[in-house]
Amino acid sequence: MIRELSSSHFQSILEIINKAASVYKGVIPDDRYKKPYMSAEELEFEIEDGVRFFGWIEQSKVVGVMGIQFVTDVTLIRHAYVFPKYQKKGIGTILLRHLLGLTKTQGVLVGTWIDAIWAIRFYEKQGFELVSQNEKDFLLRKYWKIPDRQIETSVVLRFNSKS
Repeated sequence: MIRELSSSHFQSILEIINKAASVYKGVIPDDRYKKPYMSAEELEFEIEDGVRFFGWIEQSKVVGVMGIQFVTDVTLIRHAYVFPKYQKKGIGTILLRHLLGLTKTQGVLVGTWIDAIWAIRFYEKQGFELVSQNEKDFLLRKYWKIPDRQIETSVVLRFNSKS
């Protein structure tokens, strides 16, 4: 079951992000990977900045999370993670489709690491398309609050509602 998560789910969101992000170790550049992958302060900043989290609940436990953020004229899909033992069961797809149904803008974007090939393929299967290098740099600087090094090592995909 999908539900919008509240402050009472803060620790669950943080735990899922940090457990699921362990797959990045050795894949993304070492200077971008840290433990915990996301601190409580970073998660608080994301929520204060407008990221709304939705979760997949199984047996009263949050097992997957995905955020949505409305930024001026686009919608960003943010922080999509599922506990490792629940991956490959369609939870990410269900959450993403739900969030796409909430979009209020024509443009829907998602950013991920350039070396996270599995994540790129997941979004491509859902109808997203990689944008060009120049457009990626522009979009990341305009809509995300991330350091230049992360911009260098990331990609952006745009949802194509016609696919």
